[in-house]
Amino acid sequence: MRYKLLGKSGLRVSELALGTMTFGDDWGWGAGKEACQKIFDSYAEAGGNFIDTANYYTNGTSEKIVGELIASNRDYFVLATKYTLSMNPNDPNAGGNHRKNILQSVNASLKRLKTEYIDVLWLHAWDFTTPAEEIMRTLDDLVREGKVHYLGISDAPAWVIAKCNTIARMRGWTPFVAIQMQYNLIERTIERDLVPMAKEEEMSILAWGPLASGILTGKYNQTDAVKSTRLKSNNPRLTEHNLKIAQKVVDIAAALGQSPAQVGLNWVRQQGSNFIPLIGSRKPHQLQDNLDCLNFEIPDKFLAELSEISKIKMGFPHEFLASESVKEIIFGNFANDFG
Repeated sequence: MRYKLLGKSGLRVSELALGTMTFGDDWGWGAGKEACQKIFDSYAEAGGNFIDTANYYTNGTSEKIVGELIASNRDYFVLATKYTLSMNPNDPNAGGNHRKNILQSVNASLKRLKTEYIDVLWLHAWDFTTPAEEIMRTLDDLVREGKVHYLGISDAPAWVIAKCNTIARMRGWTPFVAIQMQYNLIERTIERDLVPMAKEEEMSILAWGPLASGILTGKYNQTDAVKSTRLKSNNPRLTEHNLKIAQKVVDIAAALGQSPAQVGLNWVRQQGSNFIPLIGSRKPHQLQDNLDCLNFEIPDKFLAELSEISKIKMGFPHEFLASESVKEIIFGNFANDFG
């Protein structure tokens, strides 16, 4: 495992983060404590130090398990958790990004995690109701109190994140240093605005769902019968196009002598130094297979094939501004120099 800085900060995190949404079986499909211990041990033994959870995951059980696992070496691990999602659907203030919920969520997380501080606190999802000033001021208060060290934001539009960071810098408050977004070969739409924004802001990008809920492992491409069954299911992502992408991943994995999951993860890793895939599993052997992606890189030829088969339309205004005719109007005879 190698390490990198988290965004525009001095915090050193491992190049793969461990997602723990599967820690706990409260939702009927997660991992029990014994499996969680083995998953955690494999990650730590590989040099991983970046643990990601959330107050909402498995009704708070994930945080409790993570707290127990890191207790003996708390200062070594970079602990990240999230707030926003409601822990009590009958309480109108038990969810959202407002000051009341930020403070009550963080205090509850600290108790479940049995720690005095959170290394990275993520705003979990934008609620479109709380003013940016209220959010950034409250988060900065937590940093100044020492309960939180760094801030990140997940599942929010690019304009929101840019606005929040602009306000924070203008007021001398703590800005977000990283974003956490869904990103994989099937879901690349963050490339339109979120990725350029993160680059401009010098923010890290944690990619959740890097294997598209298992689609990129090729498990839905095994037989025509399986494919037909899955296409009739309620999963809207099991389309012919997405299965074609998954098959390309399977074919390249076979050519490289690696697993499809490792190829899917490395495609994300190789999109730029600021990308950090979030890996997670319910079974220890799946986690170990993911970790083995660190042992190789996808050659440029195969990277190009994967990017081509999964490419998206950038849409307006990106394609409009990139057109030769518009660049000529903007730059005149100097389009080749500046366009």
